[in-house]
Amino acid sequence: MAAEAAADGGLGLEHAVALLATAVIAAPLFRRLGLGSVLGYLAAGLVIGPFGLGLFRDPENILHVAEFGVVMFLFIIGLEMRPAKLWALRKEIFGLGAAQVIACIVLLSFVGIAAGVHWAAASIGAAGFVLSSTAVIMKMMDDAGETSSPAGQRNVSILLFEDLMIVPLLALVAVIAGLTVGVPADAPPLWQSILLGLGAIAVVFLAGRYVLNPFFGILARSGAREVMTAAALLVVLGTALLMDVGGLSMAMGAFLAGVLLSDSVFRHQLEADVEPFRGILLALFFISVGMSLNVTVVLAEWQLIGAGVLAFMVVKALGIYGIASAFGADQREAITRAALFAQGGEFAFVLYSAALAGGVMSPEIAAVMTAIVIISMALTPLVVLVVRRYLPQPVENRDGVEDAKDLHGRVLFIGFGRFAQVASQGLLARGVEMSLIETDVEMIQVAATFGFKVYYGDGARLDVLHASGAANAEAVLVCVEKPEVTDRIVALLKSEFPHVKVFARAFDRGHSMRLVQAGVDYQIRELFESSLTFSAAVLRELGFSDIDIAETIEDVRDRDAERFEMQLAGGIEAGRALMRGNMQTPKPTPFTRPRKEGEAINEEAEDIIGEAEDA
Repeated sequence: MAAEAAADGGLGLEHAVALLATAVIAAPLFRRLGLGSVLGYLAAGLVIGPFGLGLFRDPENILHVAEFGVVMFLFIIGLEMRPAKLWALRKEIFGLGAAQVIACIVLLSFVGIAAGVHWAAASIGAAGFVLSSTAVIMKMMDDAGETSSPAGQRNVSILLFEDLMIVPLLALVAVIAGLTVGVPADAPPLWQSILLGLGAIAVVFLAGRYVLNPFFGILARSGAREVMTAAALLVVLGTALLMDVGGLSMAMGAFLAGVLLSDSVFRHQLEADVEPFRGILLALFFISVGMSLNVTVVLAEWQLIGAGVLAFMVVKALGIYGIASAFGADQREAITRAALFAQGGEFAFVLYSAALAGGVMSPEIAAVMTAIVIISMALTPLVVLVVRRYLPQPVENRDGVEDAKDLHGRVLFIGFGRFAQVASQGLLARGVEMSLIETDVEMIQVAATFGFKVYYGDGARLDVLHASGAANAEAVLVCVEKPEVTDRIVALLKSEFPHVKVFARAFDRGHSMRLVQAGVDYQIRELFESSLTFSAAVLRELGFSDIDIAETIEDVRDRDAERFEMQLAGGIEAGRALMRGNMQTPKPTPFTRPRKEGEAINEEAEDIIGEAEDA
């Protein structure tokens, strides 16, 4: 069957193996090189595509399937965007997003006209290039952990507006085609297309508001796990299909469905069900984009395409930087956004296809513009990598924050987060004079509002420790969050200030062992005592007496301390028998029962036998 499918130009088993193999090899390799998985998938597609090894003759077949990766990606983004949160971003979506799109379309249209392209084709080419790749940008922000940051949320808002713009831009193609070529006799009127789109949105909204939650509730009560997965896919793909029929973006439909389900009790279940499909199909999308690069056109028109890529990316980046600065973004955010968005996206292919079908673009211009978009998508990860590497780190606003200098507290706190703030209360209650240093400027500023004077200082630096009074302090409390930083500070203290008592916050059991071996006077795992208090509260709620609870918690402490001593001597695996587990240990039974039960030879043995029988 696989061979027959391949012979017919379809996809056989060998094609599936090739796709999975290139994805598995390319993504880790490019991530290891620091180039990102997106560029790896694009390069893999180019290698196995029709202009590389020729394993695939028609990448369009794969692209149509892989577009569902973008659809599912937008659905998951929608699940994170509750309606209230989306409403809060309305100014960024329709203000910042609209300003960036309109300004860049105007600038890039002039670039096309200056290159001698007809105004109609130049404006559509510019509009397609302005619609940045949601998949590329979101993937890079997700890999960098920037999606939930304020700047990341503004970028998401712009992407949402660009997704919305595909509808009026397609209508614009039809209008321009009518002005330049003429309206086809069988084309539906514009008002009908608008009503159809609004009707699709209304159906999705009503279904999400009144149907989906009861629907998933019925399926959940059935207990069939695979049915829930099928239902999740049905919601995503069904919404995408409905929006497509309405003449709207499938990705926009999936996003809207996600937003409507973001307050649902089944939100996390839906995300878990869709996530594996989203990851695989999104990788497939990037691979298919790499395959679609027409190397023949690129080689034949390399000067025109190279100049087009450079001009479009530079002009668009300048436009984005200008709009970002006008809307109050700092230089770092403006430059980063310009690097992220300075490329075309997948919606350009849809727009150029419509322009080609409507006669607005010639096949030659459409092929060149498509190549420019694909090359720009491939270059974006490299541009962002260079910008992030050489862009200066942001300067912290240290208003009201003083550097540690000539401190002389009886106790020195290094790090003043939640752990240290609670620990300080007992000392303050007894009037102990203390000095506080911290590297998190925001934490210092917040602590000041609660009456704490915290100085800026890195406890891992010897000069800072001297300036903070470590040489004269009776005790130094190391309360930083990162274990490796704690280790460096402790080593420095024991080496340079051997007389000072060192108290350290430990992350876990292994970290506690390292601290003891480093010579600290006291260490405690940050969650140990709170976990015991939590356990005591549960026992009390279950009806155990306070005396029983106190004895039980003390027994846990004793067993933990004994186990810890054994681990210090014999390694982390030692003392495992002292750790209680919830698995029942089977009691061994003899192959042949003795004719006479065993008898105790003294009172001590009798007590032991009695305890074993009770157990």
